[in-house]
Amino acid sequence: MTSATQVPPAATPDTAPAQRRVLRVLVASQILSGAGLAAGVTVGALLAQDMLGSTGLAGLPSALLTAGSALAAVIVGRVSQTRGRRPGLTAGYLTGAIGSAGVIAAAVLDSPALLFTALFVYGAGTATNLQARYAGADLAAPGHRARAVSTVLVATTLGGVAGPNLTAPAGAFAETLAVPHLAGPFLLSGAAYVLAALVLALWLRPDPLLLARAVADTGREAGPAGGEPATSAQEGRGVALGALVMVLTQLVMVAIMTMTPVHMHDHGHGTAASGLVIAIHIGAMYLPSPLTGWLVDHYGRTRIAAASGVTLLAAGVLAATAPGDSVALLALALALLGLGWNFGLVTGTAIITDTVPIATRARTQGTVDVAVAIAGATGGMASGVVVAATGYPVLALACGVLSLLLLPVAAATARRR
Repeated sequence: MTSATQVPPAATPDTAPAQRRVLRVLVASQILSGAGLAAGVTVGALLAQDMLGSTGLAGLPSALLTAGSALAAVIVGRVSQTRGRRPGLTAGYLTGAIGSAGVIAAAVLDSPALLFTALFVYGAGTATNLQARYAGADLAAPGHRARAVSTVLVATTLGGVAGPNLTAPAGAFAETLAVPHLAGPFLLSGAAYVLAALVLALWLRPDPLLLARAVADTGREAGPAGGEPATSAQEGRGVALGALVMVLTQLVMVAIMTMTPVHMHDHGHGTAASGLVIAIHIGAMYLPSPLTGWLVDHYGRTRIAAASGVTLLAAGVLAATAPGDSVALLALALALLGLGWNFGLVTGTAIITDTVPIATRARTQGTVDVAVAIAGATGGMASGVVVAATGYPVLALACGVLSLLLLPVAAATARRR
């Protein structure tokens, strides 16, 4: 005799093995893509300055790159929402590779218009590199989401640190192909993005977002954090606060980072020195991620958001006061800048992932990254104008002071939790 009470509950997938596989594949792709995104950071401003003969527009490449990143974030988020993370991330990296090829063509043809168009397309690689962090959290347990995000981010370190240090060799290799020296790193970035896309297309199985939805459909996850579903008001506040943390940190970081190679070039440093400083900066952006993830999960989102503001202030003050001929002090300032950005990105990502339900998560994450990319575009565009009008120290100090806005944001987060 059977009854309804004897019917076994619907089986739910065991996500732990899948999460381990997903993280391994994401780590491999991020190592490759990290080398790809470093090219634009290291020589994009210098390439524009060389073509245009003006410092005032040297921030334009960074602005266009991040504007392209904004559009790509929307597209990658929407594709991921409808078809899963694998097709969304793969398409994003392939688009970044096309942008790399366009930059090389622009350098050969000495065409600023083509350069700016290609840098816009190239921004898709940056957007995709950041979107991958969300894929790492799709299957993570609520109490380990920040650490899962951090695992994906730290993988970018190897490629991100190696990329800028390959600037000089890549430039020399480019010259053997009749390509201008400064376009050399984009040969590396194009190959890196293609390889990252292949890794994801072949091995990101099961798709973490699609599997997470299947788990949610079984009732295993009632709300975005595994508890009671969030109300619309709570979701809106959480998205706004998480986005604001990431927007502020991105604006400050991009503005200072963009003009540091130009500042060093004006003080007689070559691409090898600026490449070293940017490599240290990118290492500080990603290498502390495991520790940051643990701190965010252990001590809470509020405290690490506040720590981000204080660290960015220290970076701005040091960059403003460091002598132009001191590579060591500029490297330390850029390391602090990267660390402050890391604190903000991991914290903001955790807040968003905690708040938004799985049914709309990818689309919302893509929209938030649009705001982050626009902030970066604003910082990149304004940085060249500010430096041309007042100098690099004023830019760095102003950005440091602006980062203090993270303190009231952190306080607002605390009141609403």
